Amino acid sequence: MQKKSLSDIAVNGKRVIMRVDFNVPLDDHKKITDDKRIFESLPSINKVLSDGGRLILMSHLGRPKGKVNPDFSLAPVALRLAELLDRPVIMAEECVGSEVKKQVSDLKDGEVILLENLRFHPEEEANDPDFAKALAELGDVYVNDAFGTAHRAHASTEGITHFIKTAVAGYLIKKELLYLGKALHQPERPFVAILGGSKISGKIDVLENLFKKVDTVLVGGAMVFTFFKAQGYQVGKSLVEESKVELALKILEEAKNKGIKLLLPLDVILAAEISADAPFHAADISSIPENMIGVDIGPVTIETYRNEILSARTVLWNGPMGVFEIDNFAEGTLSVAKALSDATAKGATTIVGGGDSAAAIAKAGLSDEITHISTGGGASLEFLEGKELPGIAALND
Repeated sequence: MQKKSLSDIAVNGKRVIMRVDFNVPLDDHKKITDDKRIFESLPSINKVLSDGGRLILMSHLGRPKGKVNPDFSLAPVALRLAELLDRPVIMAEECVGSEVKKQVSDLKDGEVILLENLRFHPEEEANDPDFAKALAELGDVYVNDAFGTAHRAHASTEGITHFIKTAVAGYLIKKELLYLGKALHQPERPFVAILGGSKISGKIDVLENLFKKVDTVLVGGAMVFTFFKAQGYQVGKSLVEESKVELALKILEEAKNKGIKLLLPLDVILAAEISADAPFHAADISSIPENMIGVDIGPVTIETYRNEILSARTVLWNGPMGVFEIDNFAEGTLSVAKALSDATAKGATTIVGGGDSAAAIAKAGLSDEITHISTGGGASLEFLEGKELPGIAALND
């Protein structure tokens, strides 16, 4: 998608209203536990401020369900942002209304204000035109740098563009489109996709779209048991989507017809229950007892998948290999993370599609050793499905 970006416009002396994704995790003391999303927005923020723009930032935080809830205030974000920028950040008490209008009109070149949580208003998620217009009136130009919400047509992502002529992408969105777009449209080969997670139904559209692009698909997570069931294996108490068994067979057939190497685990880790202190062991997929649950890929599979990843020039990963939140069942997921890091060191382009995979990379301490980690789980998934993202489609070509 060829969209205008921040580099294509002049912002000196202009009010720049920018949608960012400051939806960060907070602990019980309202302290930010992971500021990656704030950090990722700094290039766009610094560009506007250094070019003498007057910056109005807007974001949501959590799910306050359209009501004012102090637990979801963006005030802690304003404090952290001020530290990162080493300059004051004005915290507005609202995101629309006369008081905010006055604060914005008082802004001087190079100053920044953060509006209060957009989702305190039900009109935000409803993409209400009057609410979108009220936001648009605060700025002369609009910048969207919130990839994590680009798949939602909300007032601050899509609606606002109907009331403001200049609407461009920030640097984070530009980076996301560059890496995800290149992987889908001009990948260096071999192109290996790794898909995990619990359900085939959540990944079927991704598989369908990737089958047009990839050379190899490595499958992990609980969805492998639906494939095993389709092939006639006993899967014990493992999670199976009964209604998708036929579909799993069809996917295997389609991969074969298209000459795509689709690899399923050769062995899995089994436990009697999903708990941190449950005993566990590896077993071949042909010998899963009826009282056991598959919780991760096994050592033979880890080695097989690692070799495939290391032979690739482009690797795309979305979804964990097992119940990685529990340390005993995290080996498969962490090994894939390490293999991606090693492939990157060998010159491959490695892309992680947000969500649980990004969390796993962070858990492995390898975030700096991957080419690109997407900031949007749902958005990157829809992009990989080949869907149009409304928040990006709405920007100036």
